[in-house]
Amino acid sequence: MQFYLDGYRPGDPEYRPAAPGRDESSKGAAALPDEVDVLIVGTGPAGVVLAAQLAEFPGITTRVVERRGGPLEIGQADGVACRTVEMFNAFGLAEKLVREGYWVNEATFWGPDGTRNGSTAGITRTGRVQDVADGLSEYPHVIVNQARMQEYLLEKMRTSPSRLVPEYGVEATGVEVLDDGGDYPVKVTLQREGGDTAVVRAKYVVGCDGARSAVRKSLGIELRGDARNHAWGVMDVLAVTDFPDIRLKSVVQSPAGGNLLIIPREGGYLVRFYVDLGDLDPADRDARKRFTFDSIVAAAQKALHPYTLEVKSTAWWSVYEVGQRIADRFDDVLDAERGTRTPRVFIAGDACHTHSAKAGQGMNVSMQDGFNLGWKLAAVLEGRSPESLLDTYAEERRVIAQELIDFDLRFSTMMAAHPTDPAHPELGGVDPAEKQRMFTEAGRYTAGFATEYTPGLLTRSAEHQAVATGFPVGQRFYSAPVIRLADAKPLGLGHVAQADGRWRIYAFAGAGDPTSPDSGIAQLAAFLGESEDSPVRRFTPDGADLDAVFDVRAVLQQDHRELEVEALPAFLRPVKGPFGLKDYEKVFTPDLKGGRDIFDERGIDRERGAIVVVRPDQYVAAVLPLDAHAELADFFAAFMQPAAALV
Repeated sequence: MQFYLDGYRPGDPEYRPAAPGRDESSKGAAALPDEVDVLIVGTGPAGVVLAAQLAEFPGITTRVVERRGGPLEIGQADGVACRTVEMFNAFGLAEKLVREGYWVNEATFWGPDGTRNGSTAGITRTGRVQDVADGLSEYPHVIVNQARMQEYLLEKMRTSPSRLVPEYGVEATGVEVLDDGGDYPVKVTLQREGGDTAVVRAKYVVGCDGARSAVRKSLGIELRGDARNHAWGVMDVLAVTDFPDIRLKSVVQSPAGGNLLIIPREGGYLVRFYVDLGDLDPADRDARKRFTFDSIVAAAQKALHPYTLEVKSTAWWSVYEVGQRIADRFDDVLDAERGTRTPRVFIAGDACHTHSAKAGQGMNVSMQDGFNLGWKLAAVLEGRSPESLLDTYAEERRVIAQELIDFDLRFSTMMAAHPTDPAHPELGGVDPAEKQRMFTEAGRYTAGFATEYTPGLLTRSAEHQAVATGFPVGQRFYSAPVIRLADAKPLGLGHVAQADGRWRIYAFAGAGDPTSPDSGIAQLAAFLGESEDSPVRRFTPDGADLDAVFDVRAVLQQDHRELEVEALPAFLRPVKGPFGLKDYEKVFTPDLKGGRDIFDERGIDRERGAIVVVRPDQYVAAVLPLDAHAELADFFAAFMQPAAALV
């Protein structure tokens, strides 16, 4: 991280002063004014990621309301995909998350013990696999309960320059977009605990208020899908057992009754059980409510036979019905109106897609909803992009949500399937080996890497993919080890990116001397720094630092000891801040000492070089040859506009 750009100050360098007009004590920042730029309804996973992003922009008036009386204290979701850890790194939170969480390194599979019969029949281990395949991510799949995940982000909000704090005990009861609403066209009716009501006008509203979303209902949007009429119990417990894999993720198919998914929790002792409770009568609306905690424990004990399970303490338990539902649309614009006006109200997370818990995707995909929308709202509200940019949220995320629904249906069906009986194959079921195979094949999805944005306004076609085959267009930017030239520090290239709304342009040098004025790197630097067509010059506000909108980084092919920073183009040492200090952290070389050359690992064309454009939410937007200056300029010109000068 970088600090002291505006002057030295003692104490914790991560502490940042409050922006002018923001309450330094973190109190009162949540008080609701009559008008706001963005009102976020709900502090679930999508809401806190969205709010944490917008908190980095103190010039944007963001407020958050939550109907509960305080922050979530007991976790619900707990699976944190590798992709989510990558996102948390952009918020500066990955180290804390990885240190505290349980690492899901391997998964075991248990099925019927065919060597036993009758009352002695039980389960036996049928397989063991690595949970996340090699090469998918430098981060692990971890388990941390949702309450802790949200607290990390709430703390990030509290200590941001905006000092953003949710206002608890406030429920949105109505949302209306007014035709003659002026600059604040969204009217939101709020009700506080105790019955008092208030009206707030907003430029934009985002409903992150769960499956029973009042924001969604106000827009007349339906959640469509089917219940599977199958119940699962879930419990977080401290237990004593002789089951040997209690500290490994375990998938159990029991001949004695039902299925289990065992997820060890953080801290070394806590463990979560997903317990198959069987089919429900669709005509009996209260069937799910009649399950008790004792019945969940009994079902788990039966499934684990001949092993024993004694629950000593319970942190949380619930019973849920499997089902997959998705909203008709993710914003307030009807299909017939699309293109005639831009959206003002959005829904995210469970407000627009619900599914089972066993694939571990609900919290993760919800957070990616918020990550996708946050930087777009900031770009529009700061005048860097037109309002039409906001159409891309629903366009991109509904496709991803539908893919999640389809995947979850297959995955939850597989998890609930009973084991095959060799004596009665006509009864169907899933063989343990087949379940293991399906589980392994789903690994890329459960790790969070199945998202791929198709060509559109923010994602180019892959016509130049050959110059950087390891950075597929539309997929998340996959980090790799590099050495920072100025101080020889080894780090991951993707780890320098922050959740700050900036675009990243990674320039990979071609063959030859990068210090030569004729090199591809020098020519690109000259274009970006001097040409009237340069997106950096066109779209960076007057008076702002050179990298305020575009964070340009160069990766050279030589060993770091063969090059001098001062010999490279001055554009790669931008002058910043009130003292005109030089930023020396823009240039990198391969980690040759570590034996991992990024040019080889990510398939960079060594002769031609490459430009890799990365969106603020870490997805690759374009791959271009190093000399494709006009194409680079045209890409940004399609959705950016000159912003007002800073004052």
